[in-house]
Amino acid sequence: MSVDDSVISQAVPNPEAEPSARSGLAADYAHAGFGGELEPGTRPALVLVDPARAYIDPECSLYAGVEESVAAMRTVLDTARRVGIPVVVTEVRLRADGADAGVFFRKVSSLRAFCEGSPYAEFIDGLAPLADELRLTKKYASAFFGTTLHSYLNASRVDTVLIAGLSTSGCIRATALDAMQHGFIPIVVRDAVGDRDPAVHAANLFDISQKMAEVWDLARALDYLAALAGPPDPA
Repeated sequence: MSVDDSVISQAVPNPEAEPSARSGLAADYAHAGFGGELEPGTRPALVLVDPARAYIDPECSLYAGVEESVAAMRTVLDTARRVGIPVVVTEVRLRADGADAGVFFRKVSSLRAFCEGSPYAEFIDGLAPLADELRLTKKYASAFFGTTLHSYLNASRVDTVLIAGLSTSGCIRATALDAMQHGFIPIVVRDAVGDRDPAVHAANLFDISQKMAEVWDLARALDYLAALAGPPDPA
């Protein structure tokens, strides 16, 4: 059964709607007990989820028109490196027959973009991990599922996970949920994630913010990282 577009459009008010309409849904959720605020810690890591060419190449079925989000990903990544926090970059790499992705591959045929030999699985320029950063290969949506991410973050004494990458309704949402379930404070950087449909993107960011993570704009995330670096050296 498909989801009627009207259901999604009604779920999250139009950003151009009157303030009362935009705030009504948040007020209803707050009254129900959702949307508590999570205080970030002082030992964050950046998890950049699947910055693959598939999402920015119009020749690929997964093309999502997320070029602005990619620019914000580069900014977050550059800042994380400058501050010196742990950086993890994930990729999806599948066998030619997709068998290692099981039911997921049977459900989502476009995952062929990540099978052996596909150029679409390559990292977007400027978003590949450096030699001293963790390159994490995954088969499913969450960066935690079937990987060593949990143990790596624990060994690095991380308490907060900044999340950027693609796509909001799939791998970002799954990673944010698992980060919370593993005891990390998840912070999704709003400008540095994207999806193929603005309504789906907005609906998922709203739900993520209400139930599992903080959703911050780029400026707030950069300020948080800058504060960790301390004041600049005097001239």
